[in-house]
Amino acid sequence: MNGRFKASGTAVGGGLLVAGTTSDAGKSVVTAGICRWLARQGVKVAPFKAQNMSLNSFVTREGAEIGRAQAMQAAAARVEPTALMNPVLLKPGSDRSSQVVLLGKAVGELSARGYHAGRQEQLLGTVTDCLAELRRTHDAVICEGAGSPAEINLRRSDIVNMGIARAARIPVVVVGDIDRGGVFASFFGTTALLSKEDQELVAGYLVNKFRGDVTLLEPGLEMMKQLTGRPTLGVLPYAHGLGIDEEDGLRVSLRGAVRESVVAPPVGADVLRVAVCAVPLMSNFTDVDALAAEPGVVVRFVDRAEELADADLVVLPGTRGTVRALQWLRKRGLADAIARRAAEGRPVLGICGGFQMLGEHIEDEVESRAGAVEGLGLLPVRVRFAHEKTLRRPVGEALGEPVEGYEIHHGVAQVSDGDEAFLDGCRAGAVWGTHWHGSLESDGFRRAFLRRVAADAGRAFVPAPDTSFGALREEQLDRLGDLIEEHADTDALLRLIEKGVPAGLPFVPPGAPRPVDASDHSTSLEGGATT
Repeated sequence: MNGRFKASGTAVGGGLLVAGTTSDAGKSVVTAGICRWLARQGVKVAPFKAQNMSLNSFVTREGAEIGRAQAMQAAAARVEPTALMNPVLLKPGSDRSSQVVLLGKAVGELSARGYHAGRQEQLLGTVTDCLAELRRTHDAVICEGAGSPAEINLRRSDIVNMGIARAARIPVVVVGDIDRGGVFASFFGTTALLSKEDQELVAGYLVNKFRGDVTLLEPGLEMMKQLTGRPTLGVLPYAHGLGIDEEDGLRVSLRGAVRESVVAPPVGADVLRVAVCAVPLMSNFTDVDALAAEPGVVVRFVDRAEELADADLVVLPGTRGTVRALQWLRKRGLADAIARRAAEGRPVLGICGGFQMLGEHIEDEVESRAGAVEGLGLLPVRVRFAHEKTLRRPVGEALGEPVEGYEIHHGVAQVSDGDEAFLDGCRAGAVWGTHWHGSLESDGFRRAFLRRVAADAGRAFVPAPDTSFGALREEQLDRLGDLIEEHADTDALLRLIEKGVPAGLPFVPPGAPRPVDASDHSTSLEGGATT
């Protein structure tokens, strides 16, 4: 199978764009599933998303920041993630502005209007160059779109849906979530709102999250083919726990696989309850997935002080707005509840922005520009925000166990005397803080940490001796590959990837409306082609 695409005589590897009728239609999981299915066939495949909006990010080995979804898709493809796979990452800082990360490095803040009014179009050459390099070095590249390709207010500046498909001349498969309802109207409307030139690249549809007897759906699929001239290339069944590290927020995270898959009873007499404070602009909330993978650990997100009362561990996660999140904790009474916990010797863990909030003092002229702000005062730490972002993949040891992680932060922590050092952060009593994301994925360390938490909380909780977070992730990615292999027309997908768009696809009227002036571009960074 390997080398099949090179044998076609093309100068570059094959390509496919997975678009969607909406955000959260399943583009990320379908892309990962196709990558895993191809990798199992011996195809050298890579994922690609030209532009991503996400607060869940990852650091590659070369020190570049990309979306976590693309890192997980790279794992599905069994290749090392690189900045080429996600050349543009937008990290929201408010409803109207985002930090722009270009080729893995932050290059500044832009409003939505400023981005869509010119900057986005300037990046088309960069993203096409990245895609071309991936196609040069791989047999196939599976691209993920964003939002919907039919967002007519954003088409002029689009570089992630039909913009990249047109530039690279790659076929497009549109995914629709039938669980939401209206999937046939969504497929038809999406196609009919595209220009003739864009429609020429739309080669078929994939139905996602179907429940029931597929034979009842088949007459509709045939009608769609008659209406649009395009086949449905698969009907993927609804399957619980198939969310990888996506970027559409807490709702997606709560549907993630590890949170739904744990049904085993605790090894010890007690469960362990973990409350994660759902702070504004929460980032890398995937850090707690590894906790939820443990039998007997119950993880929930909370936003009220009374919800901390029965928690054995409170986690303050990362955030793109440390000062804003700190104000939110105080306004909701969560700050006082956390301080009471610390005084009682009950465990608290702060990660990245959460670690910064637990400190004594924050000096921020970069992120919030709030200047001097007092922290919660629970750790002997002073934080100063630097313009240069720290991006690294540290390796170390804690609680007698090896640990790996990754760091993404502007805040520089100066730690004074604490009870003990902890992953380049510190511990004071039952309060722990670190900038290291992903540390809890190190199995031995996670078990040692949970044993310490259980002892401090007075719980007879015992971590399972054999839980492997990496193995759970691999099992999850294999399930995604199985979905494609068993429920999609893989022969048709291979033809598209290898040979490109079939000729003669009909035009579906009315097509795209007349372009509007650039001043009419949306000022919202919520949803749309930026997500």
